[in-house]
Amino acid sequence: MEIRNPRTGVFDYELIEDSFQAINKKAEDIRSNQKNWQAMAITDRVAVLQKWLDSFKEFQSEIADQLAIDTARKRIATIEVSGILGLIQAWCFRAPQLYAPPIERPSISANTVKINQQWIPYGLVGVISPWNFPLLLALIDTIPALLAGCGVLLKPSEVTPRFMDGLEKSINAVPELTGVLKLVRGGAEAGKAVVQNVDAICFTGSVPTGRKIGAVCAERFIPAFLELGGKDPGIVLEDADIQIATDGILRSAVGATGQACQSLERIYVAESVYSEFVKEIATKAEAVTLTTNPEEGQMGPLIFAQQAEKIQQQIDDAIQKGARLITGGKVENIDGGLWCRPTILTHVNHDMMVMTEETFGPIIPIMSFITEEEAIILANDSIYGLSASVFSTDIDNALKVASQIEAGAISINDGSLTNKVYDAEKNSFKESGINGSRMGDSGFLRFFRKKALLIQTADPETMMDFEESGFQ
Repeated sequence: MEIRNPRTGVFDYELIEDSFQAINKKAEDIRSNQKNWQAMAITDRVAVLQKWLDSFKEFQSEIADQLAIDTARKRIATIEVSGILGLIQAWCFRAPQLYAPPIERPSISANTVKINQQWIPYGLVGVISPWNFPLLLALIDTIPALLAGCGVLLKPSEVTPRFMDGLEKSINAVPELTGVLKLVRGGAEAGKAVVQNVDAICFTGSVPTGRKIGAVCAERFIPAFLELGGKDPGIVLEDADIQIATDGILRSAVGATGQACQSLERIYVAESVYSEFVKEIATKAEAVTLTTNPEEGQMGPLIFAQQAEKIQQQIDDAIQKGARLITGGKVENIDGGLWCRPTILTHVNHDMMVMTEETFGPIIPIMSFITEEEAIILANDSIYGLSASVFSTDIDNALKVASQIEAGAISINDGSLTNKVYDAEKNSFKESGINGSRMGDSGFLRFFRKKALLIQTADPETMMDFEESGFQ
């Protein structure tokens, strides 16, 4: 596969795809090693992950450089790589605390029976990750799965594959890890092969693809942990601090060029402060600069060319239906890269794609509301339920409003806090996902099945105990 450089538009990298047979072989190799990995004490698995941490540090600069090309953003790539170091350290600390199968106990319902429980990890977990945060979203599921005793077959996105070269070097430097963690290179067909080979799947990506994967997993009777799209609402109440609200919403909406599932993509502002809010966020949006010079600016190009087409389509659709363009509004080709300046739209409504379909770009459509009840109804008028934000100086009221929003995580007086807070368990609502949270303790515990060993301490019942004659 020829891979496009998002900064230049040039196809300057060749991805050699794994064949179906090669993926099958990788899965077989992992399975042949996984039982020994599972049999290790968790402290021994932690020791292996600590070795990987040291190896990862050795290749940290190389991975960051490759990631910076993949995503055309240098600073965020460096932050993303550094975040993996913290993620490994955090799970190496927390996983042993969580891994505590209950001690043997008597049954409450059958007093002659003792219960001995075991936690059995899935043998082989498949991880399929997206292109927007290629490294983080590849390893956020992989690390706890490994510590749980699972083997992992990892397929990052084919849109941003360069970083796999450095990542694979870091893995190969740890012999104990190479048998249970293998990378898969390729596109949709490689993804299908992964799903067909594993005992559980972790997928991060779009709703349509998640539906397809979920259907295959249902046919195979294996669990699918799906973290899908979002259309996150932000609600600005009339007592909100406008400076805080505009800063938080702008950063959430256009940070990483809006290419994050937890980006705020539709904003509802109390009518009494609507004009002030629009004026202030427009001023701040116009001050955002592009990183056409990689060493300067705050916002990079769009990574995926097909996404650029969707973004322009949503802008055009909104304007044709009566929206007013305040800033931005056009995907530009600059030296081969596709760029979209922060785009603010007013006079929008839910008949427009920009208010109902996931955008994945730096677009801020803004509606006004009169009552808080109206704002809540608008926020919940969506097939998505990933996350949201509420801005108010009255925290109690903000929490009251937040509790009525149908989404898994609500940031108060900020946006997209789920990209900073990993230790708060949350579930995706509606079509934004299904099954155990990757955040909090569930991020580790979801990789276990619970087995019960039931020990009878008395003589078992016999068939004579079911004799009907003489029964009163």
